Amino acid sequence: MKIETVPLSKIAYARSGDKGHSANIGVIAYTPAGFEFLKQFLTAARVQEYFKPLGVIETKRYELPNLLAFNFVLKGVLAEGGSRSLRIDAQGKALGQALLEMPAQVPSTLF
Repeated sequence: MKIETVPLSKIAYARSGDKGHSANIGVIAYTPAGFEFLKQFLTAARVQEYFKPLGVIETKRYELPNLLAFNFVLKGVLAEGGSRSLRIDAQGKALGQALLEMPAQVPSTLF
């Protein structure tokens, strides 16, 4: 089995949005095998570290296995929130796409 370093977008897609000063990111695997890989790889700690430069205070992960999905809530990532933040993406719409750029060593059978 060949292992390749690829962006997560090879095995999943995402949606994201704002919740006050926090954002949520839904990551949905294309296949059950992709979901199992993400279950081990895409931990709350790894997502928090990835978004650390944006000031994330806490990250929680919720599993939705029937949807092959995870929902991450990133507390504090939007500074003071959509209407008060000076960030370019004050509503967090681009955070899902940013997370899909995270590189991972993935078995080539998953994509």
